[in-house]
Amino acid sequence: MVMTRLCVLLGALVLLATIARPSHAQYSTDWIANTFGTSSTYVGNGARSMWIAPEGIVYTASLWDENEGGIAIYQNRQNAGSIGIHNAFQGSAITGNATSIFAAMQYDRNKGSGYVGRYNRVTKTQDFSIAVSATTTEKRADVITGLATSGSLLYASDFPGNRVRVYTTDGVWQSDINVTGPGALALDASGNLWVAQQGAGAIVEFSPGGATMTTIQMATASRPSALYFDATNGQLLVGDQGPDMNIKIYQTSGSPVQVGTFGIQGGYLDTTSGIKGQVGDRRFTRVVGIGKDAAGNLYVLSNPWGGTWDLARNGNTDIYVYDTSNILRWRLQALNFEGNGAPDPGTDGAFFYGGFNVYTGTAGGTFVANTVNPFDYPADPRIDINDTQRGQHFAQLATVGANRVMVAAGQNPGVFNFYHFNAANGYIAIPDGSLPGALFNSSTLITGGFSLDSNANVWAGPDRTNRIYFYPLTGFDADGKPSWGPGFAYATPRSVLPLTRIIYLADSDTMILGQGIIGSADWTSIGTRIEVYHGWRAGNQKSPSPVITLTSANPKSITAAGNYLFVGYVHAAPNIDAFNLATGSLDMTFANSNPGSVDVGNDVDSMYGLRAYLRSTGEYVVTKDNYNESSIIVYRWTPGAVANAARP
Repeated sequence: MVMTRLCVLLGALVLLATIARPSHAQYSTDWIANTFGTSSTYVGNGARSMWIAPEGIVYTASLWDENEGGIAIYQNRQNAGSIGIHNAFQGSAITGNATSIFAAMQYDRNKGSGYVGRYNRVTKTQDFSIAVSATTTEKRADVITGLATSGSLLYASDFPGNRVRVYTTDGVWQSDINVTGPGALALDASGNLWVAQQGAGAIVEFSPGGATMTTIQMATASRPSALYFDATNGQLLVGDQGPDMNIKIYQTSGSPVQVGTFGIQGGYLDTTSGIKGQVGDRRFTRVVGIGKDAAGNLYVLSNPWGGTWDLARNGNTDIYVYDTSNILRWRLQALNFEGNGAPDPGTDGAFFYGGFNVYTGTAGGTFVANTVNPFDYPADPRIDINDTQRGQHFAQLATVGANRVMVAAGQNPGVFNFYHFNAANGYIAIPDGSLPGALFNSSTLITGGFSLDSNANVWAGPDRTNRIYFYPLTGFDADGKPSWGPGFAYATPRSVLPLTRIIYLADSDTMILGQGIIGSADWTSIGTRIEVYHGWRAGNQKSPSPVITLTSANPKSITAAGNYLFVGYVHAAPNIDAFNLATGSLDMTFANSNPGSVDVGNDVDSMYGLRAYLRSTGEYVVTKDNYNESSIIVYRWTPGAVANAARP
């Protein structure tokens, strides 16, 4: 009888273990920073110009979209395909007519810069190209800054040439109109040409024959960045990406006069209708595209601030569509390319911070804020055209009491830029300095790992020093600006040389060190050895336990929270492995539990593309850079929750 009971009990335990194991493996897969989540539906990356066909088809141009053509097409709020390859276009200008799309082309190693390509709207193939500018060697800046069509004519702004060039739509040159710094273009019902001079804050009108007519001189700080002529109302709509951040409306019969605006004065920086930095309906960032369809619906392309020298890594597309009553009907967004989303401890992981933007929500999420203020902080390295990092979209975040500290860096960084926040500036990240830099009295690149711990202390491995430097937070001033004390150097354990990653978990005094590839000069990659030191600051810098050996190919990014280390891989599977920091065991692999709604991308092609946070509920939130679908993947996992709930 006893033996029978034991057999029954053992059988029950085996059955319970069998049931518990898949329950333990349950996690959710979600995404934020894009309206749609799959490779066939997602909103394209980095739209910088827009043209609206009369039937309401939206065409946007981008300098880079990893998985789709550089001209994205949308209709009725859905992805309707694309044109060209991912890096064919400059993104700076696009227009069209009933049969063709015309777009500024990106620098080509064979042809150079300054070309406009013509594409058939039905076949989506290029059938002609026009050499517009004499500047053919520009690889970084925009050369063609405006395009417009009228009947059989095509108009193109040659910015370095200080002229608007006029061609037939078949590419036959007709004339040149001399104008300094030409940008966006629009043609009115009489065939007059309106040319934005963004740097001068002016719009100049020319007759069909090229004679100068009138000039609209805007406020000194205004920057006309988009034009659209509304023939039905006889009005010129001007997107202003100066501090007003709105659309100005001019009646053009007789002498042009401003008769109204559209959008909140100050846009996302306004503090009367929201928090500074907060985006939303009519709280625009920089308006770079305006159009209407035949039904009178208004389309606005708002391009959140961010991105540096290659103009593509800002990853932001933000399209608003309003009906004739000016009611917002729908919106499309792509708010991330090569970047991460750091869960915010101040909101228990409900909000996520990238290097430029703030997000929240599920199933695409909500765009909360753009954290750049180019007017108050024009030297912010995140918008510095000469910055060596192509886009500082990778954030690390810490909250200490009411204070929040953010560090922003690039895809494979050796430089880390520090920011703080305060009540007066809302969501705006205020630049403080960098490491290396005067802020930390250091000039050595950080190639041996970097970590901002949960107490806002800094841990860094300067290049070729075999030292781990600890910079303790010493406090905040009345403005919320943090300060750090002198660096204290720990010797890097020889068993983990060359060091390439550092993670310090302040709550448990746990140091995690990632070894690089032995014998390789590539400091951006991880080898196979991860050492975990419990009680690092208490004195344990010599006895790692456990030592985790990575067996999957090409580890690239690691992050940690609570009792888990999370590892992502490049040039391999997109899966994320979760290793137990107490035992070293591989307890979970995140793949995709929601394949019908979201694609998780190819891999993690960045040093800090993973972020993790342990919520007060016991739930782990792990985020992953997804450059393939211009989004951020969000995994949510509570280890053992379902299994524990099943126990009597």
